[in-house]
Amino acid sequence: MKLLFIGATHEVTGSCTYLEVCGKRILIDYGMEQGRDTYENIRVPCAPAEIDYVFLTHAHIDHSGLLPLLYAGGFRGEIHATQATVSLCQIMLRDSAHIQEFEAEWRNRKAKRSGGDVYTPLYTMQEALGSLEHFIPHPYEEKIAVAEGIAIRFLDAGHLLGSSSIEIWLTENGETRKLLVSGDIGNFHQPLIRDPQYAESADYVIMESTYGNRLHEKPKDYIQDFVKILLETFQRGGSVIIPSFAVGRTQELLYFLKQIKDQNLLGAYQEIPIYVDSPLAIEATEVFQRNKESCFDEEALAYVRRGENPIGVSGLRTAVTSEASMAINTDTRPKIIISASGMCEAGRIKHHLKHNLWKPENTILFVGYQAAGSLGRRLLDGANYVTLFGESVKVAAQIRQLPGMSGHADQKGLQLWIQHVQGVKKVFVIHGETLAADTFTALLKEQQIPAYAPYSGTEFDLISGQFLYEAEPVYLEKPKSAKASATYDRLQIALDRVTAYIQNARGYSNKELAKMADQLTQLCNKWEQ
Repeated sequence: MKLLFIGATHEVTGSCTYLEVCGKRILIDYGMEQGRDTYENIRVPCAPAEIDYVFLTHAHIDHSGLLPLLYAGGFRGEIHATQATVSLCQIMLRDSAHIQEFEAEWRNRKAKRSGGDVYTPLYTMQEALGSLEHFIPHPYEEKIAVAEGIAIRFLDAGHLLGSSSIEIWLTENGETRKLLVSGDIGNFHQPLIRDPQYAESADYVIMESTYGNRLHEKPKDYIQDFVKILLETFQRGGSVIIPSFAVGRTQELLYFLKQIKDQNLLGAYQEIPIYVDSPLAIEATEVFQRNKESCFDEEALAYVRRGENPIGVSGLRTAVTSEASMAINTDTRPKIIISASGMCEAGRIKHHLKHNLWKPENTILFVGYQAAGSLGRRLLDGANYVTLFGESVKVAAQIRQLPGMSGHADQKGLQLWIQHVQGVKKVFVIHGETLAADTFTALLKEQQIPAYAPYSGTEFDLISGQFLYEAEPVYLEKPKSAKASATYDRLQIALDRVTAYIQNARGYSNKELAKMADQLTQLCNKWEQ
């Protein structure tokens, strides 16, 4: 009964933990890294084809984004998640694959002109669709027997539609342990979705620490703060461009904007157009509507009971096609543009930044967390110039952040969540940058809660309660982009797949073995040339 920490250790993206129990190999999340890597992560210790199960906390790409890559490597097991998470992954993983293929096409056109190297997408649409066939949906609060000795239950984490903390009961050789995985713990009193549920007990807890060293600012009124920024910008003749996560944050913004317009708070700018430029966000909004009864909070459900759509704001315009997206920036009127991605790392938001960053009358409004190394973080940190599509763009627009609009619990919220869990022998603090993770670990220790912030490669025996190996941080000599890191991961997974074929080939005939050897030799000879 062994835990192995792989991703999001002293970093805030790329969540992945490996669990080995009852002869089964399990991944808890398998997320894509975003921004820049600081530390070297170990690899999953077996071939993808040898993974039996994935337990997925929620649909955000930093938790789910490498599942198509897992499938590409030969994984054919089961992916367990909540019903809403399955629905969101149906669109988010397809969208991620589309971005991968689109970027590869764009890079290769550029490489062809310059004589550069061919760029291969991390994974394809076909591989994303293949991974989606292995999802198994579950309701909240129902205990599910996954295999002999393994049972799970999903609790609402209050972070995103369908997000969950996962209770995991493990029994092996007559010994039982309960593992609790927090997932991303939501902020309290968020619009639309319910507050986080508390687990009653656990032996061991794997817990996020995104805001483990910070308290959220407490604005008196979200809507008034939002209105102030909008009016200041419109009065300058500018537009407000909002990089927003397509799933969750965009729907929250529409919820606020509906209230703003219903209350006529924009005065002369009441008819200002609102563009949602994200096919993913448009599809996600439909998923929100389908899951309202199981996931919406009471305030949002009150709209539904009155026959109103709580995210149905007047003046809303959607852009699905590329042509419609490009046409937005030909509209010279003040407007609101909501576009993905939330950290400005990919998608259509980069085009809107290219067209609007250099105009001093505009405002770029951030409404969510920006990981270290991301374009969003660089803008918030005061960059004067940024590079977009190979061009240097001056940052002249106002850069603002709406305080408190976070999908993550702050330090106080994290404390409250763990204090409800009884019988804890140890808390493993992950999914936070080093300062956040270490600060929160120290805080828990002060409160007599055993806590430890592992680095990638740390192994722990759940039966003995002892570390098998305590990894030291391995710094990257030159921090590499998440895309570069993930592309190398694809190569490693391909190697794992070949290795698995070779290991399973012992019973083949000499003729079959010779054929495989010859083909591999030919491939190596080709590479050496």
